[in-house]
Amino acid sequence: MSRQHIAEPTGDALELAVAGQADSTPDVIDGVGFARLYGEPLFQLPTDLYIPPDALEVFLEAFEGPLDLLLYLIRKQNFNILDIPMAQVTRQYLEYVDQIRVHNLELAAEYLLMAAMLIEIKSRMLLPAKQAEAGEEAQDPRAELVRRLLEYEQMKLAAFELNALPQLGRDFVRTQIYIEQSIVTRWPEVHVADLQAAWADVFKRARLIQHHKISREELSVREHMTGILRRLQSAKFVEFADLFDPSRGAPVLVVNFIALLELAKETLIEITQAEAFAPIYVRLAYSPT
Repeated sequence: MSRQHIAEPTGDALELAVAGQADSTPDVIDGVGFARLYGEPLFQLPTDLYIPPDALEVFLEAFEGPLDLLLYLIRKQNFNILDIPMAQVTRQYLEYVDQIRVHNLELAAEYLLMAAMLIEIKSRMLLPAKQAEAGEEAQDPRAELVRRLLEYEQMKLAAFELNALPQLGRDFVRTQIYIEQSIVTRWPEVHVADLQAAWADVFKRARLIQHHKISREELSVREHMTGILRRLQSAKFVEFADLFDPSRGAPVLVVNFIALLELAKETLIEITQAEAFAPIYVRLAYSPT
């Protein structure tokens, strides 16, 4: 149920304000006005001053429904909720209902329903109690009302505790920070020792299958560099050992290895590996457009 404020015009205050029009108070007291209007001193009341009847109001206690009002009356006077004095509580409750009927008849309907229930409970308490069956106590007419009041009080306390917890937007705000970050893949660097070990393995296998053949052959480093680049253009990654053909003999392997080093020196290729102790791969150097 929505929270409401019950206002009541005070007749004495209204009469005093109206009577102030004919008051004999001097217009100026020691050079100081008796009131301020929009920050400016007011030395004389206007002759056409009109105060509406509802201008002066007294705000009473605010309640969220009939159970809230009933619980307030019981707790304010320290009544035992398990032994409610129905006559006194009902009289106070009806006094409050008479006040809200003047201002909000629709809202008073909810409170009138509870008032009818209180009157019914009081009338049942005045009647002789019904005889209960053997071994059972007579049921108290206030039992159902007490149960509802206790449940409502528990829910109200739980709501108060939840409201006391920090809430986003009321007690604190969430900080948001935007960071622009570009993700660039960084491959592990190949150490010289790893490159030497890979070359020693290739050279060792070349010696195992080489044939004794005496011949004179002119080998061009630039030609082998061109062959390696052509080989890498057709594949993204090529394993280091696949760039060498052991069947062509050790001299060709040496020249091919020198060509590979020259390409790396001129940053035309990149020698990399996925992780430590992983196979070594060769690829064309990345050049941003």
